[in-house]
Amino acid sequence: MSDTIAAIATGPAPGAIGILRLSGPGAIAAASAVFRPAGGRPLEESRDRQLVYGSLLGADGAVIDQALATISHGPRSYTGEDTAELQCHGSPMVLTLALEALFAQGVRQAGPGEFTRRALLNGRMDLAQAEAVADLIDAETPAAVHQAAGQLSGALSRRVQGIYDALVDLLAHFHAVLDYPDEDIDPFRTDTIRTGLETAKGELSALLATYDRGRYLAGGIPCALIGRPNAGKSSLLNALAGYERAIVTPVPGTTRDTVEARCRLGSVTLRVIDTAGIREAADEVERIGVERSRAALEEAALVLLLCDGSVPFTAEDAALLKEATAHAPTILVWTKGDLPASPLPALDPMPPVVELSAKTGQGLEALAKAVERLFPSGGQGAAGELLTNLRQAQAARRALDSVARAEDSLEAGITPDALLTDVEEALSALGELTGANLREDITARIFARFCVGK
Repeated sequence: MSDTIAAIATGPAPGAIGILRLSGPGAIAAASAVFRPAGGRPLEESRDRQLVYGSLLGADGAVIDQALATISHGPRSYTGEDTAELQCHGSPMVLTLALEALFAQGVRQAGPGEFTRRALLNGRMDLAQAEAVADLIDAETPAAVHQAAGQLSGALSRRVQGIYDALVDLLAHFHAVLDYPDEDIDPFRTDTIRTGLETAKGELSALLATYDRGRYLAGGIPCALIGRPNAGKSSLLNALAGYERAIVTPVPGTTRDTVEARCRLGSVTLRVIDTAGIREAADEVERIGVERSRAALEEAALVLLLCDGSVPFTAEDAALLKEATAHAPTILVWTKGDLPASPLPALDPMPPVVELSAKTGQGLEALAKAVERLFPSGGQGAAGELLTNLRQAQAARRALDSVARAEDSLEAGITPDALLTDVEEALSALGELTGANLREDITARIFARFCVGK
């Protein structure tokens, strides 16, 4: 990467502070050309990460703002390249003029995520850490922030590295015994392989089990609102979203398609899907809407079954409740609490029940607590050690499957040299999980562990 990039790092709206960032071989020189330090000493002669006060210049050399600047020489920078940062007032016009002045110095506009991509390519972070940058930006709850920050610091990568190292040790021990028979090395025994494989299998299973929690933290819990027509589903969606996301009318069947919104409820983030009322369809359009409602139900990790609390509980409501609980944890939401209420049904078993009014907001706090009990912010896995996306989960699954095949081969009496091929496949999958180059010279590990000082 021989070019130099720049971008405005703050939002497009006017604000107190505006920031421009540069990275590449010409970053420091370009920043120096558009920044005049008050002390007279050129910016490029300042110390790394030292803030310097001075004037920000436009492409014509005229002063456009009073600003602060800092530089960092690679590889000790975010991207691993020479970088610079200009901090001025958050006027969109000032930032635009400053960016144009940088373009006049031969700098080009950075693409989306290009600073982080350069950090990845230059070895400043691995793929799991790069993905954590996006998760941190999108985080909407304290738990999501802690998870993303931990993953960005390398917590997941270190957990994967520990599993990887143990499997490499198995391979190294086998090759040491096979290739260096004259060395005083403990024999490679079947029980050694079995113990190593059992440990790796357990750790990979535990890692894979974190996926649901991790993806819910990063992307929100998929939550389906279901119920008969006119049960208050769209009203609840609007109340959770904080704006009129869905059309609400007294006419049953107003919602004909699924409507989705990302909502914060208590300490959790929900990806709420408002569905068409589930009933016998009156026309083709409604039939398609009902089919999509059932598809949303099948994909949901949480179901809110809404029942109109102003009318008696029906056999149709009971059938929907049975269908919902067969798919996911379900909360029975007794709606329209601002109207005279019908008695709650006596059900066995009785699901969690929340009485609320989307019109007045009564009961929303109780709903938040009910959801938090089903999806607590705590749980297994230290911050940063959870799998948060499908790519990571698929790599962990391939590693686990490879270890399981090696274990089955061992019990079937297959020779170690054949079953260790599966171990190598597990190592390859673990390398894909973080995107790091985890492959290492087995010979180097042999000498480091078994032959040094012999």
